[in-house]
Amino acid sequence: MPTYHAPVKDYKFLMHNIFNLQQYNDIESYKEATPDLIDAVLEEAAKLTENIFQPINQSGGKEGCLLQNGTVSTPKGFKEAYDHFREGGWQGITSDVKYGGQGLPRTLGIAISEMMVSSNWGLAMYPGLTDGAAETIHTWGTEEQKDTFLPKMTSGEWSGTMNLTEPHCGTDLGLLRTKADPNPDGSYNISGTKIFISAGDHDLTENIIHLVLARITGAPEGMNGISLFIVPKITINDDGSLGDRNGVTCGSLEEKMGIHSNATCLLNYDNAKGYLIGIENKGMRAMFTMMNEARLGVAVQGLAIAEVAQQNAADYARDRIQGRSLTGAKYPDAAADPIIVHPDVRRMLMTTRAFSEGARALTIWGALQVDISKGAADEKTREGASDMLALLTPVLKSYFTDQGVDAASRAMQCLGGHGYITEWGMEQFLRDARIAPIYEGTNGIQAMDLVGRKLPMKNGQVIKDYFAMIQKFIDDNKENKEMQRYTTLLEKSLQRQQAATMWLMQNAMSNPDHAGAAAHYYLNLMALVFMGYIWATMALKAQEMLAANEGDKEYLNSKIITANFFYTHILPETTALRIKIEAGADDVMALDAHSF
Repeated sequence: MPTYHAPVKDYKFLMHNIFNLQQYNDIESYKEATPDLIDAVLEEAAKLTENIFQPINQSGGKEGCLLQNGTVSTPKGFKEAYDHFREGGWQGITSDVKYGGQGLPRTLGIAISEMMVSSNWGLAMYPGLTDGAAETIHTWGTEEQKDTFLPKMTSGEWSGTMNLTEPHCGTDLGLLRTKADPNPDGSYNISGTKIFISAGDHDLTENIIHLVLARITGAPEGMNGISLFIVPKITINDDGSLGDRNGVTCGSLEEKMGIHSNATCLLNYDNAKGYLIGIENKGMRAMFTMMNEARLGVAVQGLAIAEVAQQNAADYARDRIQGRSLTGAKYPDAAADPIIVHPDVRRMLMTTRAFSEGARALTIWGALQVDISKGAADEKTREGASDMLALLTPVLKSYFTDQGVDAASRAMQCLGGHGYITEWGMEQFLRDARIAPIYEGTNGIQAMDLVGRKLPMKNGQVIKDYFAMIQKFIDDNKENKEMQRYTTLLEKSLQRQQAATMWLMQNAMSNPDHAGAAAHYYLNLMALVFMGYIWATMALKAQEMLAANEGDKEYLNSKIITANFFYTHILPETTALRIKIEAGADDVMALDAHSF
């Protein structure tokens, strides 16, 4: 039976020592977020996820969801766990106070999200999707729409979804066929079929608010003719009470590799009453509000599954005895040494530890950019945070989810044959993890978005600002002898990314396939440089705190040791990635299609 312990100490270190969130109390959401409040919320979230979510994760995955008589039921214990979550006010912890939320920072919300996914991915997805749908309504909805939908979504009484994909189109939404016919009262009748709709139907909430992409009758073909609609599962009367069942039904549940406890639905819309949100024919612009929120959330899923898999692999490695240490018995009185003494097991555990702790710091960085972009007083500051987040969101989503799969696989490997057996939980972690590189925009699409759209942003000024941010850290610390092992290697890696960027600029114009062939490698190169930057930042703070005799010495020393591992065993991959980028597309594209 797998276990889970929320990384509260790590989050406290990041929020108080690395990012010093108190310096942002000019932002409204940070005014009430004192260190004591942050600590209390983290500790209560740990109790929720360790004691309520985690115990039903494995059983929920085995049982899955059930569709009967047009209604989906979630696994045993899920409704009770969700009610506990809802009654505790967790759904609205970062939501607007005007609609019943607590208005706390996104940085705190992202920490809670990691804990929820680590403890029970399938259950965590239901409120996670509600967050994205509510944020879209908050950004693009009319005052009437906000007043109608947001209070109940903020309280968790109603949930939300996003409906993009259709049987014949996924990424290429210009092929979308779902139609919207206008009614005299200003509403629309929505008809069509959507597939792969996470949390599309369930028994956790009394209503589900679907955000649906559709084409208004007579609208242009392609992406420029798509609009976004709010379509409730149950209609809402003028007085706010629930009315009749709307014309949306779950036609089937997908049989999936993982996340069985979350209902992935085929939804049929048959003249369902919907309401335009945002501007007619500009639905993609509004939907990307939800997509960008979701992509940061999916990045966290990659981190979360790595964390829980790592915890269970480390526990096993400390307990399982087999063989003797290469340097002599470490437990001579026992029949054998625990496998954690073996360098190859340590390599796997250290690789995931270095990823997880670095990724956690970068998710806080990303959430902080969200908070700054929405709440900073200075327009230039808001714009800068928004630009940096736009640049790095595809990097975080793609790299974290790929690494989440690899981490779950390494954890299974640490358990050997037991890792392949269901009762130990490793196979569920690996199956669940595999969806994350696919949904909310495949990782290949993320890489192409980075190279094709994000690097040229504002004539390349945003990527220049990113380079300048890392170079400033290097310049500020290169005279510090204890930091030189980091700044020297980080600067070389940064120079590799800068050279690779220049190569793309010089070669992709003449042959766009060079950009396509290099995109995946370039994204990973950028991820490693960015993670090298954050690991150096954490190592510097740990050194300073140790010198000042502050904090937990064992914890701080472990940060430095893990930073050293990242710099000697993971960051050097930037060398190979640059070589792969500059190899171009010729060998990638050389074979005829029939030769595959």
